[in-house]
Amino acid sequence: MASTMRLNGKNAIVTGAGNGIGRAIAIRFAEEGATVAVAELEEDAGRETVDLIEQGGGVALFIKTDTSDSVSVNSAISATISAHGDLDLLVNNAAAFVFGKVEDVTQDDWARVFGVNVIGYANCVREVLPSMRRKGSGSIVNIASVSSFIAQPAFIPYNASKGAVAQLTRCLAMDLATDNIRVNAVCPGSIRTRATDRHIESLGLDPEKAYQEFGKDSLMKRMGKPEEIASGALFLASDDSSFMTGAQLVIDGGATID
Repeated sequence: MASTMRLNGKNAIVTGAGNGIGRAIAIRFAEEGATVAVAELEEDAGRETVDLIEQGGGVALFIKTDTSDSVSVNSAISATISAHGDLDLLVNNAAAFVFGKVEDVTQDDWARVFGVNVIGYANCVREVLPSMRRKGSGSIVNIASVSSFIAQPAFIPYNASKGAVAQLTRCLAMDLATDNIRVNAVCPGSIRTRATDRHIESLGLDPEKAYQEFGKDSLMKRMGKPEEIASGALFLASDDSSFMTGAQLVIDGGATID
């Protein structure tokens, strides 16, 4: 995609940016002029994202981060500010993928999915607030899901956590508006990522048949691409969406239109 430099001079941190949607967002933000901190638990994947950004002429920094650990998040934000200055943009994308019916899910499963998908988001917001307040503005983009507002079979822990992300987004938008900090969410539908491939493998499905099956509910009859979600995140992060806060941007090919 052609760059319009909509984030020129902005400092961003993207969690879970080692693969899939997070990587696509980090790369797109860098193409649009932002300096990017790649906050990722998997070191090899995170450094690969940084390499890809730098190969494209962008500026990026890798920071090993466990978003469910407030100490790790604090260190990541401090390192980002030391390297790039105060933050303008936060993308909460790191996720734990825990599926099953209620009788299948352990206490540890619940702790992990909410620890990353909800508490992890809150940890990151809390730690970036002093920096954004110093700047007098900011934009926070939470990666939610269509699972935030639809029910799916044997998806209870994941859907419950993503429903919480939608509500977290609205509440943060209300609380932070006086600080000139906008908070919005992207709700992807079926997107072809490494996490999707792992889910398909866990179900014992043929990948190509599964891609067709997962995409059939879309009006466009296909799964989405991480780059298409990155475009939505870019819009919400940029001044193009300056009058939007507390919103959920659904990017699902029309799958949940009814």
